Amino acid sequence: MQENMMNFALLLTANRDDAKDLMQETSLKVLDNREKYVDNRNFKGWVLTVMRNIFINQYHKIVRTQTVIDQNIDLYTLDIVNDSGFDSPDSSLQLQEITDAIHSLNQDLKVPFSLYVSGYQYNEIAETLNLPIGTVKSRIFFARRELRDKLKDYDRSARRE
Repeated sequence: MQENMMNFALLLTANRDDAKDLMQETSLKVLDNREKYVDNRNFKGWVLTVMRNIFINQYHKIVRTQTVIDQNIDLYTLDIVNDSGFDSPDSSLQLQEITDAIHSLNQDLKVPFSLYVSGYQYNEIAETLNLPIGTVKSRIFFARRELRDKLKDYDRSARRE
């Protein structure tokens, strides 16, 4: 099992030291949560899923901590188009349409959706906004659905190109 864990950890991290750290953290998490393991289930699959989830959570945490946000700017009126890396006018226009669609969401949907897209997890958004986690999930779902409806013509034209 250790060899499987190490191979998977190396696949995720691409660094032997980071892989060893991930293995150790996974082992601790599995031992701490052993009562959650259901007999007659794939133990190896369960352990590797725990490892993958730890890796993803660490990645999101690193991304958030390395992101610098100027507290003096309005995050909803950022000039995303100029900093997007899109070179063609069409790409900039498409990004502007997406940005406009997000800005047109009502505040109850826009805030949780924006946090989710920024890499926050449901439970973090729920804590930040002081809402039940189910409400957060519902609002993100409704924001996605509304954006999909608003951008349905854009989606078809993007597929043709």
